[in-house]
Amino acid sequence: MQVIIGGGSGFLGTAIRRTLQQNGHKVTIISRTSGADRITWNQLEKTGLPQCDAVVGLSGENILNPLKRWNEQFQNEVRDSRLKTTASLVKAITQSTNPPKVFVNTSAIGIYPSSATEVYTEDFPAKDIDYMTKLCIDWEEAARLPSNHKTRQVIVRTGLVLGKDGGAIQQMIWPFWFGVGGIIGSGTQYFPWIHVDDLAGIFTHAIENDDVTGVLNGVSPKIVTNHGFTKAFGRALCRPTIFPLPGFVVNAMFGPDRGVMLLEGQNVKPKRTLESGYKYRYDDIDEALKDIVSSK
Repeated sequence: MQVIIGGGSGFLGTAIRRTLQQNGHKVTIISRTSGADRITWNQLEKTGLPQCDAVVGLSGENILNPLKRWNEQFQNEVRDSRLKTTASLVKAITQSTNPPKVFVNTSAIGIYPSSATEVYTEDFPAKDIDYMTKLCIDWEEAARLPSNHKTRQVIVRTGLVLGKDGGAIQQMIWPFWFGVGGIIGSGTQYFPWIHVDDLAGIFTHAIENDDVTGVLNGVSPKIVTNHGFTKAFGRALCRPTIFPLPGFVVNAMFGPDRGVMLLEGQNVKPKRTLESGYKYRYDDIDEALKDIVSSK
């Protein structure tokens, strides 16, 4: 199959591209710059969607970038980086005379409100409660194709992605390595994680299987708390985890809208992902972190 990935040059895009190529598929990236096996967003706008069998949408500014102040300008950047690029892909697909067989777009588990008691599956009705829930609702709406369109559609709601080359681990590795890592806030909040190889596998599974449609939760079936993750990461690195990060420090660093993503959590289950037949490689946090740390 010929697959086009919008925003495919980052951490997750690289993993998906690698998995697709290992399965014998050809991949073209849409990015800001042109090059081998690449087209630009401007080219997409001017000439339309190249011939392909599948389109994947991944674009989105890192919402937890600690170097960015949580002000109106950055909030708009976060929204535009998701909604505008997604809308560009939808426009290209709907205007194509030979549209792809499948369109798989990213969303996030931020669509589920933070809760210490609720168990969320893909069937939970989305509610506009705060910045994150509204962002994800609008993101998924931007990705919606007309109901009569023949392109099959899948949305993957990603959790906290763990991997060797980026994601959450890249931001946390050095404090833990130097022995100053610890729980965040109370540590009792849920930590809906997934190994990047499994997330890439879910995208590939959605592309390759014609009976997969609708929403899939991109999280491990074995959720842990922040405390559980912290202790597992410490074990993997053979380091102590005795220095907690208080909630007020998190809010001071990220602002309350982003701080809630770290201080509160959601118990998210990949019900439809498992029902679709996807088999996880890393559903245990210790095994996942052992694989990640082994190559750091």
